[in-house]
Order: sequence, then C-alpha cells, then structure tokens
Amino acid sequence: MEQFDVVVIGGGQSGLAAAEALVREGLRPVVLEASDRAAGSWSRYYDSLALFSPARFSALPGLAFGGDGDRYPHRDEVVDYLSRYADRLEVEVRTRSCVVSVERDGDGFTVATADGQSVGAAGIVAATGAFGNPLRPALPGQEGFTGEVVHAADYRSPAPYVGKKVVVVGGGNTAVQVGYELAKVAEVALASRNPVQFLSQIREGRDVHHWLTSTGFDQLPPAWLIHYVGGTLVLDSGRYRKALESGRLARRAMFTALEGDAVVWADGSREKTDIVLLATGYRPSLDYLKPLGALDANGMPLHSGGLSLTDPGLVYLGLEFQRFFASNTLRGVGIDADYVVPPLVAHIRKAPAVVGL
Repeated sequence: MEQFDVVVIGGGQSGLAAAEALVREGLRPVVLEASDRAAGSWSRYYDSLALFSPARFSALPGLAFGGDGDRYPHRDEVVDYLSRYADRLEVEVRTRSCVVSVERDGDGFTVATADGQSVGAAGIVAATGAFGNPLRPALPGQEGFTGEVVHAADYRSPAPYVGKKVVVVGGGNTAVQVGYELAKVAEVALASRNPVQFLSQIREGRDVHHWLTSTGFDQLPPAWLIHYVGGTLVLDSGRYRKALESGRLARRAMFTALEGDAVVWADGSREKTDIVLLATGYRPSLDYLKPLGALDANGMPLHSGGLSLTDPGLVYLGLEFQRFFASNTLRGVGIDADYVVPPLVAHIRKAPAVVGL
C-alpha cells in the first residue's frame, strides 16, 4: 500500500489550499479528487454564477487571479483558475478518486476509494465541501405533490422553466439570484421564513469585501457575527431589491404544505405550482469519516476551528463558518489552511515515520 504524509480528500479550492500549505511545510501530500479535474464542484454550478467577491479578493495563496481586480469572475473562470493553481503545485492530484472510507491504522490512517484502491497516511485533510450533499428538507404533502421538487444543486439555466410557475424556497444569495434569473422567463415566488436582508455590494465606491477585509470584520467569530447580523445576508448591487420592491420577483412567507398540484400559503390560499426549487443549502459531505467516529449523529464534524476533536491527525477545510465568515470561500480557505496545517504537521512529526517523511 502506498504511503503519504497526508491525504487531502477533495481537489477543489479547499483541498488545493491545503496542499499548498502542506508543501510549504515540507510534507508530501496526495490529493484525491472524485471528479475528472482539480476544480471541485465549480463546473457543476449554474451557468450564470459569478463570484460574490472581486478577483482581487478571491485568489488562493501564491497565485493572483489576474486581469481586472475589480471584476467578479464567472464560474468558468474559477474552474480555469483552479486548474492552473493545481498545475503549479508540486503535488500529485489523482482525479476520479472518490474516497469511500477513512479508517484508523495504528498511528495513521487507511483511505479507501470507490475503485478499490487504498493509500496510507499519517494525516488527513477533509476538504470535500458540501455541494455533493444538498439539504432537501421534507415538505408537508410532498408525497402527493404532482409537480416537481428539485434542488438548486440540479439547476443550470432557465431554459427548462420557461412559462412555468415556480416557487423558490430560501432567502439567501442562491435563492435570490436564481429566482431573479427565472423571473425573466417564468412566474416566480420566493418563499422564505424571514424577509430577505440585503447587504450593499458597493459602499463609497468600493466593494464591500474591501471593507470586510480591511476592518477585519469578517474574521470575527461566527457566532458573534450571526447574532449581530440576525440572519443570512444577500449581496446586492440594487437590482435584486428593486425586483422585489417592484413585484417582478414576489416574496411570500413560507408555504405550509404542498397539496396536489399546488402550494398552500400561510393565509390558506392555494396556488397551482409546476416546480418547487429548493435553495436550502448544503451539509458537509463527510460520510467517509463515519468509520472514525468523527461525526455527530447528524453527520456534522466534531471539530474546533477545523481541528478534529476525535482524531488529532485529522483536520477540516472549507466548512461553512469553520472559523469566520469567509471560511468556505476562495478568499477564506487559505487563511484557514494556515491555521489547521501547523498543528497537523506537529502531530505528524511526533508520530512514527512513514514513507516520505
């Protein structure tokens, strides 16, 4: 069985940031990526997606995005950027390597993949993100609903929705962006438990990320920030707020049930609906860690700031609010990598040597 210092599980932005930090520490990692390229889930996002942060605030350590730093790179630009980033790393990235389990093996770990391969390592970085585990809440009456229920993870473009009646469930960036796009070709209602809260994209001529990073506001502890904000914020240049205020995109309180071919709104009224689109977020995709006992009963990692509370040779990257507001973003994963990698390296160097150390 091959042995490495560290197995990085996931070859998207988090895994690549981890690999870069590990190489800087003099370790030999291997990156295992389930898809056919080192770009994580980006190529599977919807066609019109662009970054919420400008290019100058969206680079991983050691490689600038290039071009106009104030532009908001498109999804395909991000895929190309991550591919270039992987190419410049002196790290082996194995694509089409889907990890199915991680188990303890003495002082290290054995990682098994879906194609029957196994590799050993002294340390593990779990960096698989959440796109592969969309949250699909059970909706009252869903079993009898004659329309479609889909998740935003399955959404690519408005083409299949032309002329339909669509209810988008959610009040975050994805819900508002997709709802706004669909409203050009379909009759759309945005159903959410709370009113949409907007954060202006531009303040005093600068993108809000300039102010968040320069003040350090977005590196406040997540619990404090969530309490201060009071909910999810939607970044907006003004067009989304205008669409809601004008009625072009209607927002209604969350419906109470699905019934036949309709949704039942809180006031008891029924409205025929063709498609319910869930923009309800994602949960960490970490089932491969179950053999370690590293997850709680809900499949969430037991960790503090990305450091496992069950296995000192295991760390996480890319979890939402792992350490701060931007932890699961391009601009945040490099910062978190510099936090979780040193303790992992210290643990490995105290452990018995494996090939490559």
